[in-house]
Amino acid sequence: MSIKEDIKMLLAKKAMTMTELAKRLSTENETVTVQSISKKLSKKTIKFEEVRRILTILGYEIEYKEL
Repeated sequence: MSIKEDIKMLLAKKAMTMTELAKRLSTENETVTVQSISKKLSKKTIKFEEVRRILTILGYEIEYKEL
């Protein structure tokens, strides 16, 4: 599963729209749009910190496991 699919699945689990996610990601200094999130996910250019922030908003965290 790709990060795009993972995030969409988690959004659905939390009954949250991309619009709501964009609003929560936006800050005083930066406005985040649905289009910017979608573009980064589609082009696979989303940064680790952005994924971490999205997951935190959705109530999840990234976990490292040794293989």
